[in-house]
Amino acid sequence: MRVEGFEGKAYEAADDLSPPSDYSITGDGSEINGEELFVPPLNFAMVDNGVFRSGFPDSANFSFLKSLGLRSIINLCPETYPEVNNEFLKANGIMLFQFGIDGCKEPFVNIPEETIREALNVVLDVKNHPVLIHCKRGKHRTGCVVGCLRKLQRWCLSSIFDEYQRFAAAKARVSDQRFIERFDISSMKHIPITFSFSK
Repeated sequence: MRVEGFEGKAYEAADDLSPPSDYSITGDGSEINGEELFVPPLNFAMVDNGVFRSGFPDSANFSFLKSLGLRSIINLCPETYPEVNNEFLKANGIMLFQFGIDGCKEPFVNIPEETIREALNVVLDVKNHPVLIHCKRGKHRTGCVVGCLRKLQRWCLSSIFDEYQRFAAAKARVSDQRFIERFDISSMKHIPITFSFSK
């Protein structure tokens, strides 16, 4: 197969697509050829200045998370945090806030409003920034917290739902979107939002 380069030069594509002989990956996948890898967790994205979202991070993601300089992690899963994750947090001075919300499927979804408010209070406190919000896959529970944050930031519902659906994809839940739509921000209006998109 011929491939045209940018300068109009033709290159012959290699038939052998195996990695070069000097290509090596360490056992934990954190290095290639001596270069440190930065692998973001599933569904990772920046929400705002100092606020990130993702699925559950594992050891392959630790170098990447360290590069963010995190001060806090908000875990929305009820299960005990894995020991390897706890060790990473301790070694890097990262605080863990755990708000155990059961991962339920429709139509039996119970999203605890008070728990979402507590998680939002942590997100809104810039002393906790940079902060990572995560659940198992970074879709539903994380999507509800971020969606409610967007309401506080005065986003219109269509934009909030667009963002939610981008992460939930085919697994978007009407119940989550209904929860976000009905979430009452009036009791939180007194809390100053001092990071970028909210001014």
